[in-house]
Amino acid sequence: MMQATTMMALGSDDSRSTTPSARTTRPARELLRAALGPARGWPDKVAKVGRTLAAWGRTMGDRRGLERRLEVLARAGLIERAPTRVQLVVGSVDMLRFWISPAAADYYAQQGISFAFHQVLRVLDDPAAMLDPVGFFVDRDAVIGHLLQVVHANPIYDVQLLSTYEDGLDELERQTAAVIAGTHPRAKAINAIVEEPDYHARLLAFVRAYRADPTVPPMVRSNISGRFDVLERTFGTLPAAMRYFSRLPSDVVGAARHLVTVKAFPEELAEPLGQTGTH
Repeated sequence: MMQATTMMALGSDDSRSTTPSARTTRPARELLRAALGPARGWPDKVAKVGRTLAAWGRTMGDRRGLERRLEVLARAGLIERAPTRVQLVVGSVDMLRFWISPAAADYYAQQGISFAFHQVLRVLDDPAAMLDPVGFFVDRDAVIGHLLQVVHANPIYDVQLLSTYEDGLDELERQTAAVIAGTHPRAKAINAIVEEPDYHARLLAFVRAYRADPTVPPMVRSNISGRFDVLERTFGTLPAAMRYFSRLPSDVVGAARHLVTVKAFPEELAEPLGQTGTH
């Protein structure tokens, strides 16, 4: 109970620092330089994009590729029913257009941050991390980098995804602590992008609490309560998101019809109240 209370405090508005972040105070030119990083690192950024696209092609192109990836999640107890390839594509689009982008745009508006410019900074820092909204086709460090780069609406989805790697959560702790200490190789770029200066300290505390007890309350971003409650319940955890994906049309014609005709989040497919998404 004490741990749960602690996590609620960590996630509450009152616990967050009122100190402005570098993202909101530094000139745009400085932010661009920091996000781009030294020239010696540019080839690796391009190579990571190539590796991510290749991984996507291998996984989706091979009949068993996607099954093998989903089997890892099933063994970890994170999915009950595996979505098909078609459902995975349509679900990814829905997650992006109904949850990730609207919730981020609302948050950036509250922070006085340009949504478009923020995406430019993210692409300059780690373009590969922008290519996979579900995180199935990128490596461990890409998921960690994505978690460190922006204040998440709810980091639990990515934390659950990292738990399927043997050293995923250990490495998340190590890299988060390194960003806080300023010793992470991407610390300068990450600190130029992240929207709240105390985010990494709160993330580290959450990850440690989650590892001790996976049922701790989530570290939900300040703008989520209210307007985005149903969307957070549906897409905020990996199990819930995969349940939503599995409710979508599985044939190409039905999927195309869904993408063309469904313009707002279909609440009849939302995660029911009381359904657990932490296991």
